[in-house]
Amino acid sequence: MPNQNSSSFQSNQTTSSSPDFNLSLSERAFAAAGAAFLSAVIVNPLDVAKTRLQAQAAGVPYQNLHSTCRFEPNTMLHDTKCFPQYKGTVDVFQKVIHEEGFSRLWRGTNASLALAVPTVGIYMPCYDILRNYMEAYTSQNAPSVTPYVPLVAGSVARSLACVTCYPVELARTRMQAFKDGQHGTKLPGVWKTLVGVVSADTNTNMKNLNSSFRSFRFLWTGLGAQLSRDVPFSAVCWATLEPVRRRILGMWGGHETCGVGVVVGANFAAGFVAGVVAGASTCPLDVAKTRRQIEKDRVRALRMTTRQTLLEIWRDGGMKGLFTGVGPRVGRTGPSVGIVVSFYEVVKYALHTYTTQD
Repeated sequence: MPNQNSSSFQSNQTTSSSPDFNLSLSERAFAAAGAAFLSAVIVNPLDVAKTRLQAQAAGVPYQNLHSTCRFEPNTMLHDTKCFPQYKGTVDVFQKVIHEEGFSRLWRGTNASLALAVPTVGIYMPCYDILRNYMEAYTSQNAPSVTPYVPLVAGSVARSLACVTCYPVELARTRMQAFKDGQHGTKLPGVWKTLVGVVSADTNTNMKNLNSSFRSFRFLWTGLGAQLSRDVPFSAVCWATLEPVRRRILGMWGGHETCGVGVVVGANFAAGFVAGVVAGASTCPLDVAKTRRQIEKDRVRALRMTTRQTLLEIWRDGGMKGLFTGVGPRVGRTGPSVGIVVSFYEVVKYALHTYTTQD
């Protein structure tokens, strides 16, 4: 890339080690959406593996897999507890390809894209704007609070994105968890999955529900568990990413002397580290979120809390149960965060270059 472009990039760096090009919200959202698209397509197989392992631990039966089942009354699904059928991430890949076809590793990709594009399109720009505003304010009025700005900005931005786009997240989890149909058949998409959630047959226990409960509320089943996972994840992620990014850039003499390639590499490396740390530390909350979202008993789905779900997971599987699927989760979140952050910065820079040349 030409030297003058590198100089322009460096001159727009902020103290947060992320460039602020004074782009509009729509331009920031476009950059984030592109990053989300790329990340969702690349890491979706790992997301499928993680969800399958967690759903299996919850009792979801997968046909055509050899396993031994025993009756156990206090489980999440169908009152059945099965011994492990999938043995790990690689085993999930092998069996899905053999029994369902290679393309099924990208099961739910349309939901992932429908989720990731608007979610990240809201999340990253809001984080960017909140962080810049809060850092400018705290550096003048409360310097001791400035290091905690990424944590707060990330938590607020993630909460907003999560609540806004949650029904699609619910559809994606169900699409990835359940092995519907036969090989070669067309599986239900996002819309049909959500319609199924709303219009599922009720049972006699539903008569005990308060009349204020309406079918549409099931589209937000497990939202508390989702927030319980995503808010700490975002807080840990950004609190880790910002100092790591500054440290890496500092090794190259600071962002004032770094070229574009170094800045992009620093963003990817910092994002990767932050994604691994945040993904591993919040894995129990991710397991609880998956269980809440795949619960088919509508009464139980509305009444269960994240705390009760975590206690149930601990009772049934101990520490191993709480960290079910941690391998593919970490394998997904590390590169995913790295791709999103670095791609986001590149597109922001490209948009800035394009608009300044006009």
